[in-house]
Amino acid sequence: MKVINRIKKTDEFVFTVKNGKTLKETPYLIHYKSNELSTCRVGLSVSKRIGNAVMRNRVKRQVRAMCDSLIDYSSHTFDIVIIVKSEFLNLTFDENKNKLNILLSKIGITK
Repeated sequence: MKVINRIKKTDEFVFTVKNGKTLKETPYLIHYKSNELSTCRVGLSVSKRIGNAVMRNRVKRQVRAMCDSLIDYSSHTFDIVIIVKSEFLNLTFDENKNKLNILLSKIGITK
């Protein structure tokens, strides 16, 4: 995922969570809101309940890889905040990817 497609600032996370719509599937909670930019942006939040810093970074890398294969960044204009829950660790990569695909297809931003 390119840096231009990431939400980094706390204010943008909070604005998307408070003013956006919400979808939920077992390992994920997604908040999304339309933006006025030319690209789609994704922000990730992984709780300390997932594990130590090494485990959290591993989960973030996996979710970024899933997003890269599922989202067409240039043709949609959304800010998306993906909150990863602890159930993520109990499922395989493919199961997690399928659940994320279900949520993103409900928004309408999959490839």
